[in-house]
Amino acid sequence: MLQVISALKGFAMEASDGRIGTVVDFLFDDTSWKVRWLVVDCGNWLEGRKVLIHPSAVTYAGLEDEQFEVKLTKAQVEGSPKLLEHQPVSQQMQSRLYDYYAWDSAWSAPYFGVAGGMAPMVSPPYFGPQTRAEERPEVVDSEDRDPHLRSVVEVMGYDIQALDGDIGHVENFMFENDDWSLRYFVVDTSNWWLGKRVLIAMEAVKGVDWSDRHVRLDVSREQVKTSSPWDPMVAFGEIEKTHLHKHYGWAGSRA
Repeated sequence: MLQVISALKGFAMEASDGRIGTVVDFLFDDTSWKVRWLVVDCGNWLEGRKVLIHPSAVTYAGLEDEQFEVKLTKAQVEGSPKLLEHQPVSQQMQSRLYDYYAWDSAWSAPYFGVAGGMAPMVSPPYFGPQTRAEERPEVVDSEDRDPHLRSVVEVMGYDIQALDGDIGHVENFMFENDDWSLRYFVVDTSNWWLGKRVLIAMEAVKGVDWSDRHVRLDVSREQVKTSSPWDPMVAFGEIEKTHLHKHYGWAGSRA
């Protein structure tokens, strides 16, 4: 089921023996457009500390109670490798997290076991006993930072450029909650065409200039102007998706 990812920001993160914090961001791979990490602020429990949780660890996501559940203990999370605040996430740090939690870096199964909505996984992953990680935060070498890891919160606000001019900015993302793939930008066109929001599929992206904060698209302004507006109060199902993809000449849903 497709839904806006911003709705999950602020969800509580519950371990098997208590709350570990609140979700404040999502880190995605800019080559696959899949969410790779949930960023959790541990709040008063581990004051001033943020931790990364892989989506495969999530066994439940409740939209009504606004919380995630993970098959981890608070002791495991407390003993996990420490991130250095305001530093980019390195490839070494991710390797340490995979090793510490025994997570599979190549894991690509659905993050939630029931299609059509978030629900408990049919068979939650197993996490064996772990030893405490070293008590030192990482210092990220510029050559070790992951060049493909991006922040959802950071990208919101990026300018969107069609083939023949600006059309607006990234307001949100629509993602598929079966596998946590980002499928569409929600684009606010109010600074060009007052009051309209549109969906742009990731297939339309020609490139992203991360330093100048803008996304380049392989569509025209006229195509955007004549596309159906996106209404957050109306479900975006297969009929709407087919109509949108036909309008732009995009292929069907990505594998």
